[in-house]
Amino acid sequence: MVKSRFQKTLCVLTLMLFLLGALPLATQAENDPEKAKEMYNEGLKAANDGNNDQAILSYKAAIGLNPDFLDPYLNLGAIYFQQKKYDDAMDMFKKVSEKDPANIDAQANIGRVAYKLSKYPEAIAAFKAAIAVDGQNTDLHIELAKVYYRQKNYPELITTLEACHNLGGGDYLSYYMLGKGYQQQDKLDLAIGAFKKSLEFKGDNSNAHFAMGQIYLGQEKFKSAASSFKASFDADSKKHIAMYNYAIAMESQDPDAIDQNIKIWEDYIRIAKKHPKAQSDLAIAQQHVKELKDRKEKLELQ
Repeated sequence: MVKSRFQKTLCVLTLMLFLLGALPLATQAENDPEKAKEMYNEGLKAANDGNNDQAILSYKAAIGLNPDFLDPYLNLGAIYFQQKKYDDAMDMFKKVSEKDPANIDAQANIGRVAYKLSKYPEAIAAFKAAIAVDGQNTDLHIELAKVYYRQKNYPELITTLEACHNLGGGDYLSYYMLGKGYQQQDKLDLAIGAFKKSLEFKGDNSNAHFAMGQIYLGQEKFKSAASSFKASFDADSKKHIAMYNYAIAMESQDPDAIDQNIKIWEDYIRIAKKHPKAQSDLAIAQQHVKELKDRKEKLELQ
C-alpha cells in the first residue's frame, strides 16, 4: 500500500522523537563518573597484577565513561612510557595538561617523555612548569639538571643544582653532575668538593673517582691522581682507562722506579687485553714497556 504524504511525515516525526528521546540515555551512558571509577579501579588491579593489556582496556573505558577523570590518562601514559611508546605516552600526559595546566604530574611526565625523545627545549619547559607549581621539589630540579647536562649547558646546570642543594636535596648523581659542571667551567676546587660529596652518597661511584683523578693529574698531584684512578677501577673493572691513567700517574710520581713502573704497565696490559675497546691504549702501553725495558738495560750496562 502506498503511504500518503501525511503518513510519511508522521513516520519521520515519530522517528525523530524516538532519536531525541534516546539521546539523554546515550549521553548518560557515555558520562558515568561512578562507572568510570569502577573501571579505573579495575585498571589499577590489572596493572598491579602485571596485566598491562587489561589495564589499558580498563583505563580507556574509564576515560570513555568520564573524559574529565584525569587519573586514567596519567596511568595509561605511565604504561605507555614503560612500554617505550613515548608518542602515545606524550599524548596522554598532554591531554591532562590541557585540562589542568597546573597538574604537576602531567608536566613532569611531559618532561620525562620529551627527554627520552631528545626534545630538550620541550623537556626544559615542562620541568620548569612543574617546578613553578612545586618549587620545593628537589627531584624535579635534578631531572631538569639532567637535561642541561645532556645539552652541555653547564651554567644552567650549576644554577639548577645549586638551588636543589640549597633546598636540602641532592644525591650522588646530582653532586656528580654539579662537579662536572664546575670542572667544565674550570672551577676545580668546587668540582673536587662536589665529587667528594657524591662519594659520600655512593662510595663506589667510579665516575666521580675518575673525574677527581683527571683534575689531580692536570694539577700534577700525582699521588692523589693515582689513588683516585685506582679507586675508579676498583669500583668498575670495565673502566680500563682508569688503570691506564693510574699507570701514568704512578710513573709521573716516580719516573726512576723503572721496575715498579714496568710491573704497573704490564698489569695494565693484562687488563687491556680483556677489553676490545682498549686496543689503541694497549699498543701504546706495550711500546712503552719495551722502552722502559730498553732503558733499564742501558742503565745496567753503565
